[in-house]
Amino acid sequence: MSTEMHPTRWGDPARASALPQTARDLVALVFPVADRMVADDAAVSLPPSVLTAEMLAELASVVGPDHVLTDERSRRLRAGGKSTPDLLRARSGDVSQPPGAVVRPQSHDEVQAVLEIASSHRVAVVPFGGGTSVVGGLAVRHEGYAGGISLDLGRMTRLLAVDPVSMTATLEPGLRGPDAEALLAEHGLTLGHYPQSFEYATVGGFAATRSSGQSSAGYGRFDAMVTGLVVATPAGPVELGRAPASAAGPDLRQLFLGSEGAFGVITAVTVRVRPAPETGVYEGWRWATFDAGADAMRRLAQAQLLPTVLRLSDESETALNLADPDAIGGGVAGESGEAGESGGGSLMVVGFEGTVESVATRRAAVTAVLADLGGEPVGEEPGRRWLAGRFDAPYLRDSLLDVGVLVETIETAAYWSGLRRTYDAVSAALLEALDGPALVLCHVSHVYETGASLYFTVAAADGPDPLGTWADARSAALDAIVDSGATITHHHGVGADHLPWLEDEVGAVGVEVLRAVKAALDPQGVLNPGVLIA
Repeated sequence: MSTEMHPTRWGDPARASALPQTARDLVALVFPVADRMVADDAAVSLPPSVLTAEMLAELASVVGPDHVLTDERSRRLRAGGKSTPDLLRARSGDVSQPPGAVVRPQSHDEVQAVLEIASSHRVAVVPFGGGTSVVGGLAVRHEGYAGGISLDLGRMTRLLAVDPVSMTATLEPGLRGPDAEALLAEHGLTLGHYPQSFEYATVGGFAATRSSGQSSAGYGRFDAMVTGLVVATPAGPVELGRAPASAAGPDLRQLFLGSEGAFGVITAVTVRVRPAPETGVYEGWRWATFDAGADAMRRLAQAQLLPTVLRLSDESETALNLADPDAIGGGVAGESGEAGESGGGSLMVVGFEGTVESVATRRAAVTAVLADLGGEPVGEEPGRRWLAGRFDAPYLRDSLLDVGVLVETIETAAYWSGLRRTYDAVSAALLEALDGPALVLCHVSHVYETGASLYFTVAAADGPDPLGTWADARSAALDAIVDSGATITHHHGVGADHLPWLEDEVGAVGVEVLRAVKAALDPQGVLNPGVLIA
């Protein structure tokens, strides 16, 4: 797998592929299909860097001249994230906010020195891990600054320490998901954090965005795994987390978890780890309705009987996931937003990992609850299919963009008592804003005793202004989320895209608290301008 993602697509360039003709024909039943042109990589011209030679030399004195990159390809690959708007701009040749240089430190001390240099010259710094942000978190904003750099943490990839007695490990921030798991596996351990971006996202990014993985039911959210942090800030280094629990004032780790590079650069993360599982079993259950399946999830969570993986597709997503290729068109929504059903109901995927004995025991207990609540077991094949394709959705998104279908996601979380209200409000807002043939799918994949996430996938014709189309739909969805009392983001983060709605969630005083923290840690405001803090 390539270590660099495609400049105008998600993931490994070798996996970029056209939509198969059968699928293309089915998509054409609902959406107008036409090949979209993508700007030739070689023909795209970037704005020149405004960083001075003296500034570049000062940075090179810290990280070495080979690790201050100013070539166009390096700058272009770090000019944004991988949201659909990011890709639409890149595909059109719009790379208007690239860094003036890519700086690649190898240690905490080098990161600290780079931040001090940038702060003294008022140069914007955007931390870069795997480049997987989908909320506008990686654009380098130059306005009011003497230039901007991408601080690429890709050389900081060590497993610094393992404590097998306390079951913790300390990792550097540039480690990608697969590499972190491989290093821990040498010690018989696992982190168990598998977001859809797993193949490219990094440990530092997991922490900075409060990431949540597909196995969160069993292993927990990433922020719940973190026991300690080392952070470089323009004001100086910060080291937090000296005990498993503390009453020494507010937990300052929470200032940096979810801070998206706006308060500091995370240079080491200590996490709780688990023994690597001996075995895993993944299976499917069918529910008569999405509501019935969601209620079963609630019962499991509140009985503290969660499996390792627990996810539930609504009726529309189930229809598309389960239909055979010749019938999938029946599951695509028309203007009304209604979808056909293949087999009907909602599909739940349930996974168990651990020792052979623990898997058998937990599976038996969960099975008894689900069967008593009216669930229908449908065997292990749905679980195996989900496991095999768990990281593939972004590749399909790109293939659909190629033929003029706009595909994007938005996610939230709500208390159980308000989950259906939020689901209905967001679905209706998206369909109304898109105003034409559209498909809105949803699933639940993160559950708690008190509530759950909702993850919406949206498809519509791209039209003459796809960026405007999605901006309007996203705004309508976020308004509906706020009005229904849910959170503006469960695990993607705030970035720049969700920032206008942050005050609705945390209040005016909360925003002022964040600004005060920013002023204390980053007095010149050089860290990721325009993200998290207006």
